Amino acid sequence: MNYRLVIHMVAALVFFLGVSMLSPLGISLYDGDGSAYPILYSMVITCALGGIGYLCTRGMSHDIHLSHKDGMIIVTLGWVMASMVATLPYLLSGTISNFTEAYFECISGFTTTGATIITDIELLPRSIMLWRSQTQWLGGMGIIVLSIAILPFLGVGGMQLYKAETPSPVVDKLTPRISDTAKVLWKIYIFLTMLQVILLLFGGMSLFDSVNHAFATMPTGGFSTKNASIAHYKSAYVDYIVLLFMLIAGINFSLHYKLMKGHYRDFFFNSELRAYILIVAVFTLLVAGDIYGTLYNNFLDAFRYASFQVVSILTTTGFVTADYEKWPAFSQLILFICMFFGSMAGSTGGAIKIVRIVLILKHSYLELMRIIHPHTITVVKLGNIPIPQTIMRSIWGFFFLYLGIYIIAVLLMSFTGLDLISSISSVASCLGNVGPGLGTVGPMDNFSGISIYGKWILIICMLLGRLEIYTIIVLLVPEFWRR
Repeated sequence: MNYRLVIHMVAALVFFLGVSMLSPLGISLYDGDGSAYPILYSMVITCALGGIGYLCTRGMSHDIHLSHKDGMIIVTLGWVMASMVATLPYLLSGTISNFTEAYFECISGFTTTGATIITDIELLPRSIMLWRSQTQWLGGMGIIVLSIAILPFLGVGGMQLYKAETPSPVVDKLTPRISDTAKVLWKIYIFLTMLQVILLLFGGMSLFDSVNHAFATMPTGGFSTKNASIAHYKSAYVDYIVLLFMLIAGINFSLHYKLMKGHYRDFFFNSELRAYILIVAVFTLLVAGDIYGTLYNNFLDAFRYASFQVVSILTTTGFVTADYEKWPAFSQLILFICMFFGSMAGSTGGAIKIVRIVLILKHSYLELMRIIHPHTITVVKLGNIPIPQTIMRSIWGFFFLYLGIYIIAVLLMSFTGLDLISSISSVASCLGNVGPGLGTVGPMDNFSGISIYGKWILIICMLLGRLEIYTIIVLLVPEFWRR
């Protein structure tokens, strides 16, 4: 284990985060909201910590090999440290006075969960709102992937970081060099963010709100500048623009790259994409049919609200346009199931992911066929591509770890005195990086009422969910630390 190299890279990441505080600092100076000095102090402290750590470990050779173990430690420690220094603007400005709550908000931001402890978002200074949204935007594509793209020394061994951070059971390497792959992904990410900002401006949304909501949509984060989230705007145009970009963000970014390169067949005939669209369509029609005639007399209205909430929860974005806790139990159950499904692998979404669900169902079906026809040779395929047993074992392992962690976390949350519905939905929401849940953490509520003990359980769940469990769990295995 190369601890000096680990510190070197994490320090560089911390320094970059300090530099990124320039944008909220600029807004604060422009507005004169009184947060300029707290943000400036936060920036100086963060850059100093990162700079000192980087300089003390400088001289690292470009030829030093970065092992997969180093990659996992860097990614995990990077996420923990990033969230820690990100609390400074909240704490020094007095926006959030409690460290646990500030850390919860930052972890929720960087992991693109969107769960919040802030009871009145609209009272926040615009500079703090921007910092809040910016944490999601940086965390969406991954701070580590950004580092691979912009820091030359990460070009060596970058694949280890990319594998550890990128939320996908199969890593897509779009270019020969992993640093070039990271740059391609970030260019697509930035382009789509800018496009959404422009389209939201056409809908009458202010520039500030457009930027913030684009910063929260593309990473499937869900932080809003309004207490009522997207429902505040009462606009079908805004609803459908945000819905469209949530759908886009839920698609594997390597497919966006292929589409932009003109490989239309690779995009439209991708089996996971078709499964993703089919699941969205089926769940939307089920929910729309359930709320039509009872809550909405117009089917178009029922379809609008149903499609938005299904896509929002399925992609783990977490924006809301309606209080779905007032919907029938069937619709609430569909949305609860969506919290586990997630979107496509290689997207910015969380949860289990569509590709894992599809392959688990296919594998289970083939096992039934083997019972009926014992001598038949069967292979799990995704489209026409056979899936190796090593990947299937990894997927099953992930699935059972996910369920096991979920059950343990629910038991721990119920031990804090939280009611059953709130316990099962808060864990599903945080482990899947969704945001709003049901009960006391529903779409019109927040996580401020959760105990300190409960918040730390959910912080761990958010981190586990964002880094796809294996990256963190493996650090607890004694064998990992042996040479």
